[in-house]
Amino acid sequence: MAKLVVLTLLGLALAAFREHRSSYQTRFNAFREVKPVDLPRCNLIKGIENGSEDLEILPNGLAFISTGLQYPGIKSFDPSKPGKILLMDLNEEDPSVLELSITGSKLDLSSFNPHGISTFTDEDNTVYLLVVNHPDYKSTIELFKFQEEEKSLLHLKTIRHRLLPNVNDIVAVGPEQFYATNDHYFVNQYLRSWELHLGLAWSYVVYYSPNEVQVVAEGFDFANGINISPDGKHVYIAELLAHKIHVYEKHANWTLTPLKTLDFDTLVDNISVDPVTGDLWVGCHPNGIKIFFYDAEKPPASEVLQIQNILTDEPKVTLVYAENGTVLQGSTVASVYKGKLLIGTVFHKALYCKL
Repeated sequence: MAKLVVLTLLGLALAAFREHRSSYQTRFNAFREVKPVDLPRCNLIKGIENGSEDLEILPNGLAFISTGLQYPGIKSFDPSKPGKILLMDLNEEDPSVLELSITGSKLDLSSFNPHGISTFTDEDNTVYLLVVNHPDYKSTIELFKFQEEEKSLLHLKTIRHRLLPNVNDIVAVGPEQFYATNDHYFVNQYLRSWELHLGLAWSYVVYYSPNEVQVVAEGFDFANGINISPDGKHVYIAELLAHKIHVYEKHANWTLTPLKTLDFDTLVDNISVDPVTGDLWVGCHPNGIKIFFYDAEKPPASEVLQIQNILTDEPKVTLVYAENGTVLQGSTVASVYKGKLLIGTVFHKALYCKL
């Protein structure tokens, strides 16, 4: 009898392991291969060799790009260098990048590790840049004022809060107001393993202001990119390992109500919103295993999706770009400006295309 019980328990454990392994492979799209979708007028951007994880384009065509992210367990081509914020003018015929100097702060630039970024422009046309930073693998939000003439960032404030322990991305709704996704990736190796391997839905979204901080959405399998509609009425949240983008209605008291969900056959990362059309542009990972377990012989692929009319019953999803990693590895973000497309990556290069 005891032997039968042991064999039964072993059988159940084996079945659970197989089910978990299948779920893990599904969540990471472990066997997904990419069928290329080419854009004919694209060039790699000179000066970006160590990632371009997030980017934000102002209405005047100036683009901010975060580079040099050191992500635990993720490939880095130059781990000895701190991160930077780059500037690119998309009005130029052949735009190049310029490193923005950072002034006026006690910010430790030697441990600057920028991740998600967002901008806010006030009524006086002052541009504020909010940057998710991971000094020593912790999480802070750095608030900067953009000084266009000096081509520099004036550091104003470092924001910390117990509800912001592991921030991934951010969308600004004021100089010191934002929504942020927390993904648990920077907390510690123990929590990271549980979340990634077991699919525990521990991720959540926080609304932050100097007067109020609250969790406004939760239960995500690795919450990642976040953005807001041009009219400010809806918030979009990418759930990376569930392959979903969620649409939330935003209320006057800053709370969110779920409205709808879109499913994809790819790991959706950062979300950019076209301020003119309201279209979503999403950088995606077709095969997530290749991001988290890097192999130079089989590099991670890149995909870019355009989502039109997302609030309607039949949104239009277009695969705009797909590449197997020979040109661009691990796309995280894509954004457009007047027929020009920028595509960024976790740790690799960046691409500039004319649509």
